[in-house]
Amino acid sequence: MPLSKLRPTFTFDSDRIAALRALVPEAFADGKINWDTLREALGEQLEDDSQEHFGLFWPGKREARRLASLPSKGTLIPQPGQGIDEDTTHNLFIEGDNLEVLKLLQKSYAGRVKLIYIDPPYNTGNDFIYSDDFTEPTEVYLKRTGQLDETGQLLTSNSRISGRFHSNWLNMMYPRLLLAKTLLRDDGIIFVSIDDNEIHNLRQLMEELFGAENFIATIIWQKYFSTKNTARHFSASHEYILVFAKDAEIWRPILLPRTEEADARYTNPDNDARGPWASGPLQARNYYSKGLYEVTSPNGKKFRPPTGTYWRLTQENFENMNNENRIWWGEDGGNVPRMKRFLSEVLQGIVPSTLWKCEDVGHTQDAKDELLTAVKFTNSENVFNTIKPIKLLEQIIHLATQNKDDIVLDFFAGSASTAHALIKKNEDGIDRKFILVQIPEPLPKPEKVLRTIADIGRERIRNVIKEEKGQLNFSPERDLGFKCFRLDRSNFAEWQSFTERAVPQLELRFAQAESPLVAGWTPENLLSETLLLQGFPLDSRVRPLAELKANRVLEITSEFCQHRLYVCLDTQIQPETVAALKLRNEDILVTLDSALSDEAKIRLSDQCNLKVI
Repeated sequence: MPLSKLRPTFTFDSDRIAALRALVPEAFADGKINWDTLREALGEQLEDDSQEHFGLFWPGKREARRLASLPSKGTLIPQPGQGIDEDTTHNLFIEGDNLEVLKLLQKSYAGRVKLIYIDPPYNTGNDFIYSDDFTEPTEVYLKRTGQLDETGQLLTSNSRISGRFHSNWLNMMYPRLLLAKTLLRDDGIIFVSIDDNEIHNLRQLMEELFGAENFIATIIWQKYFSTKNTARHFSASHEYILVFAKDAEIWRPILLPRTEEADARYTNPDNDARGPWASGPLQARNYYSKGLYEVTSPNGKKFRPPTGTYWRLTQENFENMNNENRIWWGEDGGNVPRMKRFLSEVLQGIVPSTLWKCEDVGHTQDAKDELLTAVKFTNSENVFNTIKPIKLLEQIIHLATQNKDDIVLDFFAGSASTAHALIKKNEDGIDRKFILVQIPEPLPKPEKVLRTIADIGRERIRNVIKEEKGQLNFSPERDLGFKCFRLDRSNFAEWQSFTERAVPQLELRFAQAESPLVAGWTPENLLSETLLLQGFPLDSRVRPLAELKANRVLEITSEFCQHRLYVCLDTQIQPETVAALKLRNEDILVTLDSALSDEAKIRLSDQCNLKVI
């Protein structure tokens, strides 16, 4: 099999073009798109640019779209010791700019995420939004986090007096939502918290990215019990949660559990052997020609449907149901007929409504109390006031996930409320997994342990896990751990353009480029980048091959990858190692180019997919 070089790749645009090629192959010639052929294939579906059309437009939209396609020059490196049960867990906490992290997750997690929940900045004029750079996002991020030679703020204020107040916010959201959509499974769903400041723009933006046909609902969450008398005009006691499916034809909500109150509506006043029942009206307003007839009650009263209404049943079906004692005429047998619905026949759950009351799913003070219980602050200025309560997030998780290993992604993680809710929700025996992403924004008053928002998230997860493991009914089979990663520059050196004429400087530049890796690279960091480049998730199982004594060879497997990945980053691979490796044609072996002799390369490339660095 051919030998190839392993280099960083970002195939976001090429993947979409490949999908288009599969749908309209005739529009491609010599690897390029023939626009005339594509127009003919699309026919009437193609909109004329010269005509006015409905849509959301703002300054910077073109650049925001391009930013999603701009390759990241970073990678994710492990932070050993920051998590819990790091060698066995499937839960991930990633510190970094979520835009760059979403790019890095594309190859390993595309089409794998069941639920995305995010609580982004609301653009109130008093909060902050991500300060994106359209040229070198990773380098700018590293400078701002002090990992390079400059420092600066990660987020920026967005004043209402700004000429691009809404545009700045949309420029931030567009590329992140565009990348997030590709991570969702076909039966996946995204919930986005928002308030009145941007809900109208967010709805249009998501309709453009996900398709108006995939809009599911706008949930109204009552966040306060009582009104605020200090409000200038109205007391805003609610927020919204926009819900879009990857494919609305596929996605269905998991029904909410029935409550005692709901079941109490079912009684059995006539001692029916089929058990408790509730009655429902037989009339409907939709015209039904076979629903215009007269019925007679047991005590002789006659009834016709009121003007403008119709019986739901044909007369034959009505008589059959009446004979089966499925029509209720009241205790005296002379009331308007109603249909009996038995508790044993109703859905084993409740269809969710779009109004979520705080007595059912919690309110803002609950959320603040939960954070203060989980994390010990020494300065009150560091405590968040706009986080979401655990019961609210548990309900979202319940509606969207029901299987072991369903992945929940939150890339505006904040204080890690989503992880807290998922850990509590997993007490139902379903071992869902989380991926959280949070930028390390400095706290107003840095503390000894807590210096950034990301620190708060990690500390909260650690404390919640500790509490769970201390319960009497704790099951050791549960995944109560998490592994931490941090966004950093790639381990692969980037070629720097050179315009000088000095030959010695040019020779030096080529000499420095002899190794494709940056100075100071480590096998641990390069391993993580290799996993992402090869499409292996960060929670893949890594097993050293103990039988190979001359070199350290790692076997990486994942249930999401049909083949196996082998990695050896030793500077020299011994002949006995090459001879002992038993590889299949579909397996991939990654090594340093300089570590293999020409003979070893030929031998290994005959066995497997050999990729060298």
